[in-house]
Amino acid sequence: MALGAVASAVGLAVDDRVLVDAPIWAKPFKFYLSFTVYGLSLAWMLAQSTRGRRTGWWAGNVVVATSLVEMAIITGQVVRGKRSHFNVETPFDQALFTAMGITVIVLWAATLVIGLLLLRTRFTDRATAWAIRGGVMIALAGAGIGFLMTLPSAEQRAGGTESPDVIGAHSVGVPDGGPSMPLTGWSTTGGDLRIPHFVGMHALQLIPLVLIALVVLAPRIARFRDAGLRLRLIRVVTIGYAGLVALTTWQALRGQPLVHPDAVTLVATGVLLVAVAAGVGVALRQPPAPAQREPEPQESEPPSLSKEFTA
Repeated sequence: MALGAVASAVGLAVDDRVLVDAPIWAKPFKFYLSFTVYGLSLAWMLAQSTRGRRTGWWAGNVVVATSLVEMAIITGQVVRGKRSHFNVETPFDQALFTAMGITVIVLWAATLVIGLLLLRTRFTDRATAWAIRGGVMIALAGAGIGFLMTLPSAEQRAGGTESPDVIGAHSVGVPDGGPSMPLTGWSTTGGDLRIPHFVGMHALQLIPLVLIALVVLAPRIARFRDAGLRLRLIRVVTIGYAGLVALTTWQALRGQPLVHPDAVTLVATGVLLVAVAAGVGVALRQPPAPAQREPEPQESEPPSLSKEFTA
């Protein structure tokens, strides 16, 4: 996937073709990058699993295989100068889009298997358990939002101005390919389901990264050395992140662009921010748990090296 991202970057530099009002190599470039971090995150999480390692190995390889099929179709359609998503112009294009839909379902199911394995894994650190499990579950919800894009839009169902060669859309209330934000390409005139899809899937990286930041800061900030505080903060972050996915989904389904929220969306955003801030405040106000002293090893039993490393 990383090599594909490099190749797509070269395509962006040398190929000036435009498809649906965007550089034709922009979509594979973003997908290759996304799959790169997605695969790295799942690989790290699988390494933390202590149960069902063989099942996890198979699920991980299914994720790899389906991702490769998905990207082969996307890249092949770019080479042909055709849309990969929602394209039913010819029987061949429709077959490719159907194949992509099947691979996404299989990939989602394999990720679900990995998530279930992680739910059964016993972690020594409860904050790590929350970060990993919460990240996977929210990522599954974010990936599931992608299925909404394959449904015919209201205009398509009504036989409006959209091309009959296209079924499905990522924009809500406006045609795909209109004015958009730089880099992301998200619509600035209507709702865009790619926003909650992106936000949700990258919970897989962002929530564990918050925990990593707390652990890195612990030597400098004594308060973060408390495992109980880290657990409480990660709980607040996970619940708040789930709220953000729900908020962006609700906004997109109402046909509202991210950069032009109405008063109702602003109020909901304010409520979410206040709730998260209150949760952080409550977590910080609770006193640290008293440190538990490890029992002295018996003379007949040598100290455990694993316990030393755990400490």
